[in-house]
This record gives sequence, C-alpha cells and structure tokens, in this order.
Amino acid sequence: MTFTTRPELRGTFGAVSSTHWLASTVGMSMLEKGHTAFDAAVATGFVLQVVEPHLNGPAGEVPIIVTPAGATAPTVISGQGPSPSKATMKYFKELGLDIIPGTGLLAACVPGAFGAWLTLLRDYGTAELEDVLAPAIYYARTGHPLVPRIANTIASMRQLFETHWPSSAEVYLPGGVAPQSGKLFRNPLIADLYQKIIDQTKSAKTREARIDAALDFWYRGPVAERIEEFCATEEVWDVSGRRHKGLITAQDMADYKPLIEKPVSTTYGDCEVFKCGPWSQGPVLLQMLNILKGTDIADLDPMSADFVHLVVETTKLAMADRDSWYGDSTDVPMGALLSSDYADTRRALITNTASMEVRPGTPDGRNPNMPPLRTVGTIHQPGLGGGEPTVAREPKLPNDRYGEPALTLEGAQRGDTVQVSAVDRWGNMVSATPSGGWFQSSPVIPGLGFSLTTRGQMFWLEEGLNSSLMPSKRPRTTLTPSTVFRDGQPYMAFGTPGGDQQDQWQLIMLMYHIHHGMNLQEAIDAPSFHTDHLPSSFWPREISHGAVTLESRFLEAVREDLAARGHRITVADAWSEGRLAAVAREMDGDVQLIKAGSNPRGVQGYAVAR
Repeated sequence: MTFTTRPELRGTFGAVSSTHWLASTVGMSMLEKGHTAFDAAVATGFVLQVVEPHLNGPAGEVPIIVTPAGATAPTVISGQGPSPSKATMKYFKELGLDIIPGTGLLAACVPGAFGAWLTLLRDYGTAELEDVLAPAIYYARTGHPLVPRIANTIASMRQLFETHWPSSAEVYLPGGVAPQSGKLFRNPLIADLYQKIIDQTKSAKTREARIDAALDFWYRGPVAERIEEFCATEEVWDVSGRRHKGLITAQDMADYKPLIEKPVSTTYGDCEVFKCGPWSQGPVLLQMLNILKGTDIADLDPMSADFVHLVVETTKLAMADRDSWYGDSTDVPMGALLSSDYADTRRALITNTASMEVRPGTPDGRNPNMPPLRTVGTIHQPGLGGGEPTVAREPKLPNDRYGEPALTLEGAQRGDTVQVSAVDRWGNMVSATPSGGWFQSSPVIPGLGFSLTTRGQMFWLEEGLNSSLMPSKRPRTTLTPSTVFRDGQPYMAFGTPGGDQQDQWQLIMLMYHIHHGMNLQEAIDAPSFHTDHLPSSFWPREISHGAVTLESRFLEAVREDLAARGHRITVADAWSEGRLAAVAREMDGDVQLIKAGSNPRGVQGYAVAR
C-alpha cells in the first residue's frame, strides 16, 4: 500500500476540499444542512477571504466552473473584473511606466469575486445570503487562529505598512504589534460590512431579490462609492518607488456583471477536460494534453527524467502560445490552438535536450507577437511588495524570482491564491480558484477592511498583444480551475493556487491519476515540479530560461540526467510544489461514490467528506 499523508476520503453524501481546514469544514456544514455543493462553495469562499487574507480577499476575483447534476457540460462564471475605463496605455506611458506596478492602486481592477459568488448562489444555490456569510462574519469578528505563513507575511510587511500604508497597519498590526502564529486574529471591519449588507437586504421579498440587493449594495451603493473615493483621493506608494492614485470609479463598479460563458475543452482518452477561456491561462492545460496525446507519456516512469523532461518541454511550448495569443479578445485563434494538426506541429519541436528558446506557434498561419522577455534581475527592486502575493527580498536559491511566491531556505513555499472544490449527494460539482485583494497588494481601504486586487499587473504596456492594456478589459489571469468528465459524465473538480504554476501542477496530477493508477490523494502527494521558462504573469514580468524546480524527493540521478540535457535545476523542499484540492464522483451500481483529496504542503489544506 502506497503511503499518503492522509487517506483519499470516500463517501456517498458529499465532499469539500479547500486550502484551509476551517473553510472546508464550513462548506461541509452547508451540505449537512441540506444545501448544494454550490452553496457550500460560496460559504467556503467567503471564509477563505477571512482566514487566508494573504492569498485572497473580498475585493479579489474568482473564476468558477459550475457543473449541475445531469449537465452535459459545465458553465463558467467569470469573476474576473475588468480594468477601469480610465486605464489606457497612454495614461501609463505618461507616468513614465513601461510595466504596470504589482502593488498599489494603478493595477487595481474592478473586484469581481463578490459578484461571481453571489451569482453562483442566486442562480444555482438554495441557501440564503445570511447563511453563506454567517461563518465568515463569525471568524472575522471572533477571530481565527493565525497560521504561521500569515504571521510571517505580516511581520515582513511591517515596514511597508508603518511607512506607507497606515490603514493596513491599523488592521494587521493591532496596537502596533505584529500578531503571533496560533493566536486569534480578527478583522471586525469585514464582519461589520457583511452584517450591514445582510441587514440592508433583509426586507427584499425573495431569496433572489435579497441577493440582488446585496449586489446593488456592493456595486452600485456604499462599497462602490467608498472604493471610488479611495482611488480618487489617496496617493499610494507602489513598487515603482512612487505614489499613484487609482483609476476605479463608481461607474466602473456599476457597469460590472460577471460574464456567464461556455468553457473550452479537449478530450484525452476517455476524459474531457474543461477550462475557462483564453482570458485565463486555462487553455494551456488543454494544449499540453493535446501535445502529450501523441507521446509515450503513459509508459514513462513518473519519477524519471524522461517524464519530467517531456512535461517541461511541452509546458514551454504551451506557455509560449499563452503569452503570444491569449487574452480577453475575440481575436484569439482558440480553434486552431486546440486542433490536433496544430498539436502535431508543436509536438515535433520536442527533442531530447532542453530548449532555451521561447517558441510560440503560428495557428492558422498567423505570425505570433511576443511580449518583451526580461531576464531575472532586469527590474530594479525599490523596496517591499510586488507580485502575487509575496514581498520582495534577496533571492535565496538559484532561479528564485522576485515578485512571486518562491521557496526559501527558511521553508516558505511557492503558493498563492486559494482553491475550493465541492461535490454533493445529487452530483452537483464546482471548482473555483479565488485570488486577489491579498493584504500585500495594496493598502486596506479604511471603513471596508480589505485591499483591492492588483490583477491589472498582468496587462502588457506593449501594443498589439491580445493581453495589451485596454479600458474595461479583463486581464489575462493565471487563475484556472478545472473540471473533468469521464465517459460523458461529470467526474472530477480540482484546482490549485500557484500563479504560472497552476496548470503545470494540475497536468502532473492528472498524469499521475490517469496513467499510473494513483488515487486523488496519492496524485496530490506525489513529488512535483515546474518550469519558470516563461514570462512571469506578475511584476516584474521576468523569465528564467531553462529553469526547472524539482522537489527534493526526486532522485539525484534524475536531477543529474535533467541537468545533462541542459535544464537549469533548482532542488526545492521535499513538500513545496502545489496546493491542489480535488473532489470526484463515480457510480458504484446505483449509488454515487464520492472521493476527495487535499494538499498536505503548507500544513493547511484539508478535505472533508462522508
């Protein structure tokens, strides 16, 4: 029997897997009360904003893949808010910027998470708004035990808070003291805001009307007005080393509604894998699967250098297409990018040595247009902050990159964002990857208790890209939940935090699960890796050519083999790559069997099932 850090959970009633045990338990409590996986996901999502504030917040974003029981395909709720209507390339160029700062207010987009969660609740759920907000209010008001990573992050942000962002210091340095790991931490401002929303919307006559009234309060009422006032009046220090005001207006907020879209998909054996469209990086996973279809990946030892090499080289090709072609645009040649002929062309480029090139393809014969390739260290670091979500620091390991979560010798690991996956007894499934609005991104808005998302740093300030900055356009996000159908039936909902690594880690888990008989927990626990041979989606947008990071559980012989092929190897901590959360369902005769797995890395994620 293969050792796992915890069992693959199995049952018949329901399951919730997320990146924090409190959130997963709250989600399960919704199922126990007779509600659906959709209600469970919403309640889980709001709790994650409170208990993982260094990874997401109320003014963040969330893409959601929704699969109602009996559906022949999922539906996507795009909770990725657009850029402000004033956000033009000309405006940024006149500020003397050629890259959008990763912190502050210039990168702030319209916060889409609240709208997406409530759209899911209204259109698919059964619970009242008060039901799903009550747990978040409880933990915000009475406190939650602070996990070590949050305490460490607050301590490392102390100088920035005290020097430049005093409103953040008021919340995260109560009494001028950094909170301690394991002690209760409170954010009563968020509790007060959510309670006020409930109180203000109770008089509406139906459940749906109460949810709509809450959306009006947020996007066309006091929350929108306060965000506009803050952006218009506050000059906020950011990683450019200067102070800037924000661009979001109340009208930007009022104009926002989450887009309801069809997913994109590809088949892989008896599976069909569904992802969000090219406004996310989701199609990367589909392109990688298409390339791997024509290889011997199924026969390779997953702990071998051959396996790692093939996955890494496949990733490089798909990521080059991401950066050349993806964006919130009608001009993305998605059909060509996902065609079998195109995959054949791309697959033929893979050799037995590591490529040091960035090689986007030519779908439909069109010439690619790549953003600038800045090598690591190109951008001067003026001080604290930047990226998603971390604090700038001296690199501690080879290939360690500024502006992103990264492994350090002290044990901090790559990882950003949060994840929730849920399934219920009726067969409803949902996968959502909330992010943005973490407290490292921008100062807390006084009176609201949360920070704005800085997802706008993913836009390029170069003309001619599908991901070039334009007003009222969604940034090409890294957030990328997944859903798998098997033999035409909904099978698995999963995802992970991790910025540019998200689809890499999801691909590896799928290969372990599909080809090597690993159950969900075994596939999550198994050693993993990633490449940084791609322009980072986060400030300062740098690339590390040929870089591959392996967990130390890979044998030294494997590392030496990969290095001999030209890969630049970094050996990371044994448990550092990925924060996957997965649920699955299959029929055992007439009874639905539910399965769940969760990430042990970071000692925080948990699944609950029965």
